[in-house]
Amino acid sequence: MRKVIPITEFISTEVKNNLALYLLLSFVVISLTSFQTVPTEKAKKFKVVIDPGHGGKDPGTHGAYTKEKDIVLKVSLKVGGYLEELLDDVEVIYTRKTDTYSHPKVRATMANDAEADLYVSIHANAVGNAAIRGTETYVMGTKNEGRNFEVAKRENSVILLEDNYKEAYQDFDPTSPEVNIMFSIMQEAYQENSIILATNIESQFSKRAGRKSLGVKQSSLWVLWNTAMPSVLVELGYLTNAKEEKELNDPKVQDYLASAIFRGIRDYKKYLESTK
Repeated sequence: MRKVIPITEFISTEVKNNLALYLLLSFVVISLTSFQTVPTEKAKKFKVVIDPGHGGKDPGTHGAYTKEKDIVLKVSLKVGGYLEELLDDVEVIYTRKTDTYSHPKVRATMANDAEADLYVSIHANAVGNAAIRGTETYVMGTKNEGRNFEVAKRENSVILLEDNYKEAYQDFDPTSPEVNIMFSIMQEAYQENSIILATNIESQFSKRAGRKSLGVKQSSLWVLWNTAMPSVLVELGYLTNAKEEKELNDPKVQDYLASAIFRGIRDYKKYLESTK
């Protein structure tokens, strides 16, 4: 180890004899040698909550041989993996990473407590007409018409699995269209950005992943209403369509869907940065 020679050793005897000058120089030397650079505060990471729908005792919808909870978990983990690998300034928060159940209130609270920037809930669809297929991305809204209302009833019905759901959800009836006004008021602040994100994702599904896009939809979904940030619910496809069920079980198709959602989030983040 090299010997460090104090700067004061180089001060001449003549200067030292001048007490006032010597003390002044000593003060300057001490100040300079003791100076430390204060590290700058790290920039806040962009937090994205990835919510694989259902899980555990709640299987979600199903096809001939597929449970929704299994497909959406696989795709969700891939989405989070792309975000963590390709975007340095993004933090991913999962509502579940295994086949476990947590009710919507816990998932929404998790996102709110983390002060997340985005909430993306990932699901798979089902309908009585087996010919229907395609992706859909939902934002909060009051247009509960046709299949939109069926999606709302199905996704909200998970609330009924809770023993004390009336207390926990303040007597919210997940099958009642009268809740639409309340939903609309609560989520209005995030509506525009939610639509931008949803549009990005559906565009990526159609143009880059080769999926049939049924577009951006609005519906009264409890989990989107109760999250205090831009939020979307993505339907990957219809498990009740034989062709689409087979495709959703294909790891390559799962990769395409996950990368499309990733790019939708990435482009949304770029848009936010461009408006600052």
